[in-house]
Amino acid sequence: MRLLVTGGAGFIGANFVHQTVTDRPDVRVTVLDKLTYAGNRASLAPVADRIEFVHGDVADPDLVNRLVSDADVVVHFAAESHNDNSLAHPMPFVQTNIVGTFTLLEAVRAHDVRYHHISTDEVYGDLEFDEPAFTADTPYNPSSPYSATKASSDLLVRAWVRSFGVRATISNCSNNYGPYQHVEKFIPRQITNLIDGVRPRLYGAGHQIRDWIHVDDHNRAVWAILDRGRIGQTYLIGADGERDNKAVVELLLREFGRAADDFDHVTDRPGHDLRYAIDASLLRDELGWRPHYSDFADGLAATVRWYRDNEQWWRPQKSITEAAYATAGEQVL
Repeated sequence: MRLLVTGGAGFIGANFVHQTVTDRPDVRVTVLDKLTYAGNRASLAPVADRIEFVHGDVADPDLVNRLVSDADVVVHFAAESHNDNSLAHPMPFVQTNIVGTFTLLEAVRAHDVRYHHISTDEVYGDLEFDEPAFTADTPYNPSSPYSATKASSDLLVRAWVRSFGVRATISNCSNNYGPYQHVEKFIPRQITNLIDGVRPRLYGAGHQIRDWIHVDDHNRAVWAILDRGRIGQTYLIGADGERDNKAVVELLLREFGRAADDFDHVTDRPGHDLRYAIDASLLRDELGWRPHYSDFADGLAATVRWYRDNEQWWRPQKSITEAAYATAGEQVL
């Protein structure tokens, strides 16, 4: 198999590349990545001699057409994905998430290449505490420029399947955590603050609930969809890992031997979704997928160990990230 992975130097994409070259040595992997601030070539260093890396933009039609023409399967991870950044600067999200997806769809249509589209549960908006979890039939209700552009890209994929017969599947996944995640994100920011002896920071009261899944479990689910999924189907990926943000911070504090209340509250961000929850029963029942990290605390402990052991990877990003939060006006309550 000739596999093209877009965004393969980002968090989830890099882990997917690592897993693929380890578990499927017969697959020839090409990575396309623009290497924006969230893409890190160092994330691919352990497998650099086993892949082809192309530095380029997923919205570049000539480059994308050339790469897709030499592929059997495309897995599209490339996306702008940080909610705070989308509120400050929406345009890159429109360009990468919408125009980039359109560019890929036109290329896979031209060359009849199998396509899998990586999306997010945030396209569905948020849930009240007592509402049932998201399913593939939940209406879209995005609440930020990030989630709106991801919803738009999903709808493009569905239209290209129906109108042009593109051989595509979609997966909408809950919040990922694990190795190689940028320190701007919630869990690695708290971990790296704790490593540095800094009190974790929690938006508002910390009552927002996320459905957490280890990145390795997400990527195993993607391979299950590639191997056995039905063309045109949307699969939701989740590991029954619902926790509110305050509980996550308390678990991390326990890992570091700190008191459960040793954190600061900071001003909440605008439009902060209340709760996400995934119903992954279709993926489990139809494709037989199960998460390895069924206990969130175990996966979180493994993630803490990775960040402790790989300071050389995250340290260059840390001061830049914290300066950006300070510039954005993060205020301790």
